Amino acid sequence: MSAAYTLFAHPGFHATTIERLCSTARISNRAFYECFSSREDLMRAVYERCVDETLDAVNGAIDSAPPTLDDRIVAGIGEYVRFVTKDVRRARIMHLEVRRAGDVLSGARQNAVSAFTKIIESSVQELPNTLPIDLHLLALGLIGAITELLIEWVLADPAPPIDELIDASVHIFRRTFAT
Repeated sequence: MSAAYTLFAHPGFHATTIERLCSTARISNRAFYECFSSREDLMRAVYERCVDETLDAVNGAIDSAPPTLDDRIVAGIGEYVRFVTKDVRRARIMHLEVRRAGDVLSGARQNAVSAFTKIIESSVQELPNTLPIDLHLLALGLIGAITELLIEWVLADPAPPIDELIDASVHIFRRTFAT
């Protein structure tokens, strides 16, 4: 898993062969296949671990925040961006390589998006039901915005400062849910 975490982040999923994974991990191909059915299966496991760890961090931050919507927005988004960018490998796997892998991870990616959508939806439940658009669709759009900001962080040289990513994301959420 450790070798895959590093190699899937760079040089990337498509450039990482099973032979390279096994060589880096110092295991035999046979040992690999005793644990995983394919390179795709390993990528899914690495991606899902990244998502699960991130969900735990974000939920913990939201649960520890004061109960106002603004405090939950600041805590949840701040933790998401800080946690994902703490390790560029995590950011690359969650926001770049998951897309590059294509159909291989589409189900896992949809599950992750659904989990983060539920966090947003549950965080804004106390709002009056006067939103001009379906909350689920709005949450998906917000996730897309943060995803694009993190892709920019991964690919840009120089990368935008983390605080600016957080500020932009918080601004988008605040403007979206201003009542």
